[in-house]
Amino acid sequence: IELAKRLVASSFADRVFFCNSGTEANEAAIKFSRKFQRFTHPEDKGVATGFIAFTNSFHGRTLGALALTSKEQYRTPFEPIMPGVTFVEYGNIQAATDLIRSGKIAAVFVEPLQGEGGVYSATKEFLQSLRSACDAAGSLLVFDEVQCGLGRTGNLWAYEAFGVTPDIMTVAKPLAGGLPIGAVLVTEKVAETIKYGDHGSTFAGNPLVCSAAIAVLDKVSKPSFLSSVSSKGLYFKDLLVKKLGGNSHVKEVRGEGLIIGVELDVPANPLVDACRDSGLLILTAGKGNVVRIVPPLIISEEEIERAVEIVSHNLTALD
Repeated sequence: IELAKRLVASSFADRVFFCNSGTEANEAAIKFSRKFQRFTHPEDKGVATGFIAFTNSFHGRTLGALALTSKEQYRTPFEPIMPGVTFVEYGNIQAATDLIRSGKIAAVFVEPLQGEGGVYSATKEFLQSLRSACDAAGSLLVFDEVQCGLGRTGNLWAYEAFGVTPDIMTVAKPLAGGLPIGAVLVTEKVAETIKYGDHGSTFAGNPLVCSAAIAVLDKVSKPSFLSSVSSKGLYFKDLLVKKLGGNSHVKEVRGEGLIIGVELDVPANPLVDACRDSGLLILTAGKGNVVRIVPPLIISEEEIERAVEIVSHNLTALD
C-alpha cells in the first residue's frame, strides 16, 4: 500500500496493480484494455479488441506481450500467438491515426523510448497525436516504461519529457533494485472497470519486494539524483562522440540520460565480445548493429571514462 501510494503520488496514475516482471505487467495491461472496452460498451457485439504496436518494439516474452513485440525472431518459433495486433511504423503519425480511427483498437502500446529496438526516442508530436487519436476513438494509450522509466532518461518517468500522459503505464526492471517486481499504473477510469478476480498474482505486492522498491523509489525520485543521471548521460555521450566519432563504422551516438545507443554500419557483436573480454558489459540492440549502453544510474564519472576507453580501445574488433 505504501509503495502504491508513492507510485501514484509520483505519476499520472490513480491506482496500481502489482505483478512480478515486465512481461507480466504488459499481459495485465492487455487484459485491462480489453476489459475496459467490454465494460464501457456492454451492448456492443463488435467491441474493440485489437491492438497497435510499433516497429522495433519489445514488450516481453509471454504470449500476449510477445504478440506486441515486432522482432520476428522472437515471435516466429512460438506462433500462433495472440491475434489482433497490427504493427505500425514507429513515429508514423498518419498511419497510426488512421488505424485508431477505425474503431477496432482497444489500446495502443508504445515505448516513449525504445531500448531493445535500438535506442530510438519518440517525438513529442508523435505521442501527442496518439493521445489525441485515442481520446477521440475511445482507445486506451499504454506506455511501456519497463526499460526507459524510473530515472533512466533523467526524468523519473520518460513520458514527462513529452507532456503526454497515458491511461496505463507498465514498469518493472529497476523498481526493486534487482528483486522481481512489475507494476501497472492506471487511471481511475481504467481501474473502475476491473473487478476483484479479473486478474491476480500469487507473489505480487509481497512485503520483501515492496520494501526494496520503496527504498529504490525514494532514492531515484530525488531531483538531485535525477539531475545527476542527466548530467552523467550528457558527459557519457560527449565522450563517446569525442572518442568514437572519428571511426568510419560509427554512424550515430544517441539516447537520453543513461540509455545510450551507438549505431554502427556493421554488426556490433564483435565489439560487444571484445569489450566483455576487457571487463566491460554492453549489449546489442536494433538489428544487431547498435551498441546499447545502459549502466547503473549510480555510475561514477571515472567509470564512464574507463568504459569509453575500453570501447574505444576495442573498436579494431569491427575491422
